[in-house]
Amino acid sequence: MADEQTIKSFAEDFKRIEDEISKDIIGQKDIIHKIIISMIADGNVLLEGLPGTGKTQLVKTVARVMDLSFSRIQFTPDLMPADVTGTNMMDAESGAVTFKKGPVFANIVLADEINRATPKTHSALLEAMQEKTVTAGNSTYKLPDPFFVLATQNPLELEGTYPLPEAQLDRFIFKLDVKFPSEEELLDIVNITTGKRGAQAQKLFDADKIKEMRDIAVEVPVADAVAKYAMDIIIKSHPELDKSPEAVKKYVRYGSSPRGAQAIIRTARINALSKGRYNVSYDDIKDVAYDVLRHRVFLNFEALTDGVKVEDIIDELLKEEA
Repeated sequence: MADEQTIKSFAEDFKRIEDEISKDIIGQKDIIHKIIISMIADGNVLLEGLPGTGKTQLVKTVARVMDLSFSRIQFTPDLMPADVTGTNMMDAESGAVTFKKGPVFANIVLADEINRATPKTHSALLEAMQEKTVTAGNSTYKLPDPFFVLATQNPLELEGTYPLPEAQLDRFIFKLDVKFPSEEELLDIVNITTGKRGAQAQKLFDADKIKEMRDIAVEVPVADAVAKYAMDIIIKSHPELDKSPEAVKKYVRYGSSPRGAQAIIRTARINALSKGRYNVSYDDIKDVAYDVLRHRVFLNFEALTDGVKVEDIIDELLKEEA
């Protein structure tokens, strides 16, 4: 069990990371907060937003602040799986076959505009995201620790995009909705990017700090009543159950997988620690529920015709008594 000083240090370190990233990223406070949570939780993140909203810059800044190796993969319709994971190559002189590692071998992999690639290439990331390994031929290679995929995607209604398979969506611990900046934030962005740059975000910690914070987070206790509330949210997202809300029965096609239950507890623990508490509250569950469920609850055609969004369904789930 962590002592009071450990909990205080965790919250202070978390705040320092947020503040350092914010030197380069205007606004997006909640997005920054959730990305740090996901890194400590050893989870991948999907960032959705219109082009030009700073998604790529945000990921680069996170890598610099945490002193992590970084690679960027620009997803396009002609990108092949080997372009992501690497490939076996034969030496012309010796005839020896060696594996040439692809860009996925980095601490942070930015999968830029991931929904512009074909499903075949999407599948190349699945093993890396879940198992933290890459298999080529008869050999399996371990990825660096920590390893995160931070993927960006444009809204699906934009031309030239492919929806991600449900199995791959489930490998993202969070799906974060990157909003367009406010007028004041937009002015600050223009002033920074078109004028003389001020202080830029610098290295603050390293990979060992993430592992240390991860070890602290897994020890945070969750009261039975709070855990039951979280599990009820997941269970009641399934329309076939009698106790599910009427909105779920009417508008939901598929509910959350068990990974959603794991994600909501793991991230709620870190959210509590970031606020200096060593216990998970109902509010911690609510704080992470939207980002955990946004890509795990699938709506039916009736929801589309009635203009119901997945956030509306999550609203209903959170209203339910534990």
